Amino acid sequence: MKKLILLLFVITANISLAQETALLRLNYEKGAAYDVSMNVSQEMGAIMSMGMNINMTSKITDVEGDTYDSEMKFTKLTMDMLQGGNAMSFDSTKSDEELDAVGKQMKTQMQPMLEALMFAKGNNLGEIIDIKIEPNVMGMEDIVKQSSSVVYPKEAVKVGDSWTMTKEEKGMKMDFVYTVKSIDKDNVNLVISGDVSGMATGKIAGNMQIDAVSGVPMSSIVTMLMNINGQEMTTKVTMETTKK
Repeated sequence: MKKLILLLFVITANISLAQETALLRLNYEKGAAYDVSMNVSQEMGAIMSMGMNINMTSKITDVEGDTYDSEMKFTKLTMDMLQGGNAMSFDSTKSDEELDAVGKQMKTQMQPMLEALMFAKGNNLGEIIDIKIEPNVMGMEDIVKQSSSVVYPKEAVKVGDSWTMTKEEKGMKMDFVYTVKSIDKDNVNLVISGDVSGMATGKIAGNMQIDAVSGVPMSSIVTMLMNINGQEMTTKVTMETTKK
């Protein structure tokens, strides 16, 4: 009986230990398809407020060793903006008859983005190696880069471990810190923090939930509180990924 109890204790301890560590990798399968929803909101007091929703599909077209190829396309884009007392609104699902004059003008600007195909090659750490847009549309590369929201560390992590990632965009440097909050058989949950420097200064806060099996970030919320030339601005980015 004592030997049996000891054996059960050892097995339980090993299972517990296994669930407290994780080797984070993107374990994509060729042919896998995902629906991705991204919501971006910006508030700059009475000067400007903006809300944008992007829905896209993502398909893994090839997997070879530690690299993968993906194909992405926008399926829906909406935007509401208030600037200088002027309101602007656009919804890609509306017909020309349903859009006002401003909406029609925005449709002319947005339509190339909705028609473009985005191709990306990445590795299983989440690093984007190459990007191609067909036909080429200015600004689309930045959106593809944003679709890779985290780069994983090479070593396994346990609860309490942290690692860093830096992004530089439009004169801003964003230093992200990812800290493992919890690990179970289904998910790895992270707490996000960090700093913004350069053209804007501020703080980063948020969280992320990663599927423990596929390594795909299934949801994330990132808020950046920034100061730009003395003006406070809040940017919030929410992403949800669902496997088809």
